[in-house]
Amino acid sequence: MTLPSHIRIGLLIGLSLCCLQCVAPSRPGPQASPAPQTSIQVSQVDAERIGKKIWQNEAAGTISGLTSWNKNEAFSSMGIGHFIWYPAGGRQTYEESFRPLMGFLVSRGVPLPTGLNPRSPCPWPNRSAFINASDSPKMRALRQMLSQTVGLQTEFIINRMHAALPIILRAASPADQQRIEANFYAMSETTNGLYALIDYVNFKGEGVNPKERYKGQGWGMLQVLQGMQGRPIDQAATREYAASAKRVLGRRIANAPKKESQWRAGWFKRCDSYAQPW
Repeated sequence: MTLPSHIRIGLLIGLSLCCLQCVAPSRPGPQASPAPQTSIQVSQVDAERIGKKIWQNEAAGTISGLTSWNKNEAFSSMGIGHFIWYPAGGRQTYEESFRPLMGFLVSRGVPLPTGLNPRSPCPWPNRSAFINASDSPKMRALRQMLSQTVGLQTEFIINRMHAALPIILRAASPADQQRIEANFYAMSETTNGLYALIDYVNFKGEGVNPKERYKGQGWGMLQVLQGMQGRPIDQAATREYAASAKRVLGRRIANAPKKESQWRAGWFKRCDSYAQPW
């Protein structure tokens, strides 16, 4: 995928501080700017590739896909990571991530479109209103801001991956902690494994939010790392992580209170990409 020049420049500026090293925030979820702790490093080159890959996964790498609202969902999906943004009063089944992203962008000096701040709910109350406003000045301003901050959005997602391990270990049983940590670091040893960690935590979260459960079972990174079989390393780890992610997501689909089988093919294809060496 070839990016327009202004987006390539924005991406490089946003990633100028990589290699990134961050720590867990004080509470679970996507935070504005975790501080350094882990030893995993993400090079600028890898960060740029991962950001473009996530953008392709979530929004087909298109500008129009940076602002969307899927059918049968109660929230809009914004940016390269399709960060969840609920309207005021919306039932928040899944963890919201766009408002924390706005806070992160503001902390980096990015001006938000007129009328928005990091506490703003989605200004469109439902999908119909959102689609009707697809060419409105406010929507165009959002797409412009998002297209110019691809690098910072990538950094935000990478920060969340760095912050995830301490959160996950606190939520895991003592008997599982050592194996989960070993699996996490085994994944970080390869570029596609690093991409898998970064992408999945943005895609389905850390797996510690009690609201994100069907029949008491979660589907985040905790469950994927926990479900990996054996102690695989190198590309064997990425293959087992991909297989575990498909098992976890298959269980989610089976447990879902409403039909989610329409997502299976796309979700599984995404998981298969984790096992493909770069």
